[in-house]
Amino acid sequence: MGQSDAAASRHRTGERKAPATIYDIARLTGVSPSTVSRALNKPGRLNAQTEMRIREAAAELGYRINPMARALPTGKTGTLGLLVSDITNPVYFDLVRGAERVASETGMTIVFADSQESAELERSTAERLQTSVDGLLLVGSRLEDQQIQDLSSVKPLVVVNRLVEGIPAVVPDVRPGITAALERLRDAGHRRIAYLAGPEASWMNAQKWQTAFEAAVAWDLSIVEIKSNAPTREGGAEAFQRVKAAGVSAVLAYNDLIALGLLRECSTHGLAVPGRLSIVGFDDIFGADLPTPALSTIRSPLASIGERAIRRLLAEIDGTEAEDELVLPTEFVSRDSIAPPAEPRLEPTSSSAMTGPVV
Repeated sequence: MGQSDAAASRHRTGERKAPATIYDIARLTGVSPSTVSRALNKPGRLNAQTEMRIREAAAELGYRINPMARALPTGKTGTLGLLVSDITNPVYFDLVRGAERVASETGMTIVFADSQESAELERSTAERLQTSVDGLLLVGSRLEDQQIQDLSSVKPLVVVNRLVEGIPAVVPDVRPGITAALERLRDAGHRRIAYLAGPEASWMNAQKWQTAFEAAVAWDLSIVEIKSNAPTREGGAEAFQRVKAAGVSAVLAYNDLIALGLLRECSTHGLAVPGRLSIVGFDDIFGADLPTPALSTIRSPLASIGERAIRRLLAEIDGTEAEDELVLPTEFVSRDSIAPPAEPRLEPTSSSAMTGPVV
């Protein structure tokens, strides 16, 4: 029976070829198994020609490093956990890509998980991940500070878009972007602005609101916080009536998805943007510049955040010194969704629409 016939026979009978081992590579190259292990797990410690010959043999045999087996002598699996609050949110695309780029460069594998905006699911998922990864990255965590600190006592942990005492973190500095956005609205003639909020459990939501509130106070602008039902397009669309009732001429949204949902709903109801209402999003996700009008937004350095977060986590795993907090600046991106307010402005119809303090 030929090799192809044997393979076909194994496929029909459900047999599978046994995975190659370091002993197979050792036999093929004529070196010891320990030499093979050093070449594959600790590159640079052998003669370059020998190491290349071993790696070529490993590739020929289809050898793959088993992270669980490697964990037995080293205590490390070569895997990292990345847990996000909503894996369907495009704000995480560039962040995840940046994280994956650094992980690949350093020979690590990332395991992704989604908490679906649920603190309970996030906690249980994080605990399960910690049993099989070397460290954990929490992105947009909805957990309480103490819960995050408890997790960090088990395995190395880094938080993104969140600050927790004693926990390494990578966060965007929202102040430059929000300040520039409100300055643009002020200079265009807007005096009554709404902040369309994100999830109450979001640490970053509180930072954005506080920053916008302080800037409005400094510039003698009126600002009101309006709740959205979800940090999604649907949440933005559902907030349309509350925005209209607040009598504002401009909106700063928690993220681009909410802003795009509000923009779409304005179009549906014939409310001109930016003629009657100017809108600013946050994050500059892919597609923010595609609608008409193109969405003005505050760009967050998502790819850099992902890269720096993984490097910080690797430093934590290796026990090397690193900064506890890395803060990366945001920037305002002006597009077509801002213009001077037109008359008549949106007059308030009910004070119940306003859920936060008004200045």
